[in-house]
Amino acid sequence: MRWREMQPSQNVEDRRGMRAGFGGGGIRTGGLGLGGLLLLMVIGYFITGDPLGLMGGGDVVQPQPTETGRGGVPADEASAPMRHVLGDTEQVWKQLFAQQGRTYREPVLVLFSDAVNSACGFSSAAVGPFYCPGDYKLYLDLSFFQELDRRFGAPGDFAQAYVVAHEVGHHVQNLLGVFERARSIRADANAISVRQELMADCFAGVWGHYAAARGLLDPGDVEEGLTAAAAIGDDRIQRRTQGQITPESWTHGSSAERVKWFRQGMETGQIKPCDTFASG
Repeated sequence: MRWREMQPSQNVEDRRGMRAGFGGGGIRTGGLGLGGLLLLMVIGYFITGDPLGLMGGGDVVQPQPTETGRGGVPADEASAPMRHVLGDTEQVWKQLFAQQGRTYREPVLVLFSDAVNSACGFSSAAVGPFYCPGDYKLYLDLSFFQELDRRFGAPGDFAQAYVVAHEVGHHVQNLLGVFERARSIRADANAISVRQELMADCFAGVWGHYAAARGLLDPGDVEEGLTAAAAIGDDRIQRRTQGQITPESWTHGSSAERVKWFRQGMETGQIKPCDTFASG
């Protein structure tokens, strides 16, 4: 991926090295994350013997958060690809929103290490990358990419870009009112979550469509994205952690579904075909 040819974003906040404490609202998993709930399933299995063992909803009341660190926009090489990818998503989504007579509000990417506080509460790096609708920010611990490579077998810079583009996809959902629409639907919460995650996969593909059209992708990049999408399907995670598949507990969708919707976005480059709620 030719990420150095992409215009970098200034909407990046560096909280790496900061110390985060539990907020007054306690531990929450309200942020929508690409790999977050799946990683919790993996960790929950090894700690409790139950993939859902760490996914309880109770609040843990703790002192107010404390964070210390450098903050500001990072300039290091490790974060450079993410800054450039975020900037490129900004350009794509600004144009697509303008076509609909809308104004795109740019999100902020927060880089953190180990743990972080957001408007969605306190989150450990174990939950993986996530988006918090309450503050319009994406949260990412760069160490997740090591997990993506070593644990899930999805290496490569475009696989990493897919992660960022997926979280940006949740931001797009927030701006389009998808979350409010989802809350109005009388259906199983897990089923709603799956549709939201698959839509974000499709929106990641939409960005990939325009990156490819501008010659910013190298041979094999799309395959990297498809591999990443497949690697974190609920069915593959469950097969690895518990030896059996339980579709009723899925929150992100199967490997095949995630690949299908990412490919849908790549092929169409449009918002409407990504409407997973209209797909039946």
